[in-house]
Amino acid sequence: MRLLPRLTSGYRALALSALTLTAATGAFAPPAMAADAAASYPHQPITLIMGFNAGSGVDVIGRVVQEPLGQRLGQPIIIDYKTGAAGNIGSEFVARAKPDGYTLYFGTAATHGSNAALYKKLPFDVEADFVPVAPLVDVANVLTINPNVINVRNLKEFVDEVKAHPGKYNYASTGNGAGTHMAFAEFNSRLGLDMVHVPYKGGPEAITSVLRGETCCIMNQVQTVLSHYKAGKVRLLGVTTAKPVDAVKEVPTIAASGLPGTKGFNSAIWFGIFAPKGTDPAIVKKLNQAVNEVLELPEIRERFVSQGNTIRIETPEQFRKTVHEDRLKWAKVVKDAKISID
Repeated sequence: MRLLPRLTSGYRALALSALTLTAATGAFAPPAMAADAAASYPHQPITLIMGFNAGSGVDVIGRVVQEPLGQRLGQPIIIDYKTGAAGNIGSEFVARAKPDGYTLYFGTAATHGSNAALYKKLPFDVEADFVPVAPLVDVANVLTINPNVINVRNLKEFVDEVKAHPGKYNYASTGNGAGTHMAFAEFNSRLGLDMVHVPYKGGPEAITSVLRGETCCIMNQVQTVLSHYKAGKVRLLGVTTAKPVDAVKEVPTIAASGLPGTKGFNSAIWFGIFAPKGTDPAIVKKLNQAVNEVLELPEIRERFVSQGNTIRIETPEQFRKTVHEDRLKWAKVVKDAKISID
């Protein structure tokens, strides 16, 4: 049998020196090859996993940046829906994806914040298994009611009516643990309200339940309820942000209502893009720059603001801090409101 010649010690040393341990992935890769991969990224379409239904508030934001972001990167962005479990199905898919920058996740303050407190046995870590790439917007929720179900005109009347009839009124959300659920849960906890939570599979179903009178109200995103408000189908009582929202300037903040428990109320949430753990920092930086360039476009800024959203521009490091701080914040809300999913 003919054997392959043994490598000389010098050749072995040369071969070993041509490999380097990539810090982000923990895997060996030729340094030139790793650098070339980052420099040539992207060279194929990028898939953006959406954990919530088409037509939801999350989807609306994703669709706004889909085309211009693809133009900045030179490759199309393909949105793929993997819905369910308050975004956890999509999160798990991306957490297990190859960290090459071609599978990203459109996450929220719920998927990477409150879910960690709500679900005790997640098959992934909302911080350790993801690389925060870039936030896009802060999203304002607004207390939206069907006046045919609960005929009140302001927050005080709403609170008085609900307190007078504990357990009578149902409120909708876009799913257990979703931002719409958490905002209302925090509101009820602060004001001592007894209401019945009715979760739906997504934004369209939830707001439809309010329009039909199946539920009395919802803490939904301004952008989602705006058309119904302008058509006179719903009434807006208070926004969840610390400051008024330009798109509905006439609607006061909950924090400014003066009601006991509402001081400092701020239940805005953010939407942003994540990559799997181990993604090359150079790729993350390139994605972050492209996202921020899109957010600086006048037409994009105008569209987001007109929908009731606030642009949020951060570096990956700043976004990582945001994610960590919000996870701690929502953990406290979950504990104080005594919410449990599993």
